[in-house]
Amino acid sequence: MASWVLSECGVRPLPRMISRSRTKVVHDSPSKNRISYSNKGVSDLKFLSIRVSNGLSRERNWFLRVSAPLKVASVDEDERGKRVNGIEGEADFNPGAPPPFKLADIRAAIPKHCWVRDPWKSISYVVRDVAVVFALAATAAYLNNWLVWPLYWAAQGTMFWALFVLGHDCGHGSFSSNPKLNSVMGHFLHSSILVPYHGWRISHRTHHQNHGHVENDESWHPLPERIFKSLDYVSKKMRFTAPFPMLAYPFYLWTRSPGKTGSHFHPGSDLFMPNERKDVITSTVCWTTMAASLVGLCFVVGPIQVLKLYGVPYWGFVMWLDFVTYLHHHGHEDKLPWYRGKEWSYLRGGLTTIDRDYGVINNIHHDIGTHVIHHLFPQIPHYHLVEATEAAKPVLGKYYREPKKSGPLPFHLIENLVKSLKEDHYVSDTGDVVYYQSDPELINNSSNSN
Repeated sequence: MASWVLSECGVRPLPRMISRSRTKVVHDSPSKNRISYSNKGVSDLKFLSIRVSNGLSRERNWFLRVSAPLKVASVDEDERGKRVNGIEGEADFNPGAPPPFKLADIRAAIPKHCWVRDPWKSISYVVRDVAVVFALAATAAYLNNWLVWPLYWAAQGTMFWALFVLGHDCGHGSFSSNPKLNSVMGHFLHSSILVPYHGWRISHRTHHQNHGHVENDESWHPLPERIFKSLDYVSKKMRFTAPFPMLAYPFYLWTRSPGKTGSHFHPGSDLFMPNERKDVITSTVCWTTMAASLVGLCFVVGPIQVLKLYGVPYWGFVMWLDFVTYLHHHGHEDKLPWYRGKEWSYLRGGLTTIDRDYGVINNIHHDIGTHVIHHLFPQIPHYHLVEATEAAKPVLGKYYREPKKSGPLPFHLIENLVKSLKEDHYVSDTGDVVYYQSDPELINNSSNSN
């Protein structure tokens, strides 16, 4: 596995003697606070001053390496135990500030058995899900009733999504410690739902290694303003109006996102290294075999039956995939940062991901809603993610955003989705810590259409 260099920025005191003047530094975020420091030279260098109740004051020089809002706590706030960018205080918490812990601290808090991969347990989930898929298909085909078909489509689309999550574990190596077993099971699971296993696995690895980075992230990353403004109105409308983004996955596999080129099926794509091309060809052949089998099945049972048994559930699976993956990186009640340059680190990028509660679906889709710990440590098997998350919460503090509890079905998340699509359109072309901005024209047109 490639090694990751985790650069973590902090706040540190300046040395007392400074031989050069300071230029203006502006800290900007969606917060209402905007603070700037301007100093002509050492003689008139401004200090942060904290005045205590006895009238004395203390001064320290601070060099800020974070492009994020800063607020100095008052005496009253300090007495209440609130700390700037700390874990205890919520009013002063800035999610874009470097965390006061390291990746190793989170790792150390997770029990050792959570890292153990049990291939037989993983296979048991495959057997369970495949059995349910065939049972649902046999029941629907036998009853062949239009009152039953919509229920079947919803249930089978969810099960296709569950198969994807198990193949996703294969891609991360959390299915087992045997690469060959992971590859065989990954191809079996993903090819059955028309996903090119290795093509997806490699691009998904890029997503994890660059999560939270504006340009380098691979999936559901924000559009820089220049790319957003280059899109025609129809493209913008399709991208930011539900349900169209929830149908995007097959098109993404073929063409990727705006501003990027390549295909998950083509071995010469920009996505892949030369030594990965054979793997990509293998997966494309498996995908083609599955697609050809569906075409052949149309001649056996008829295209309408194939559409009802497989076609409609497939699009249900696509909607589940886009719905879940989008909301794991968007739609939180508070604006969350995206990073560039020296401000990005693996840890800070991973901390911008969001856990979600899906009610009874949690068990069906293998607790994929425990997304923060999964993004930081993708080698943890899905059946240990809940326990690992609970163990890590004391370390993460306010950097972990507790998901809103769901009813039996996660209908509450639809509001988060619609709101995010309406407001989260692009980020600035400049700045190393940026937040989503809205296009007023797109918002007004959406309001008028409603």
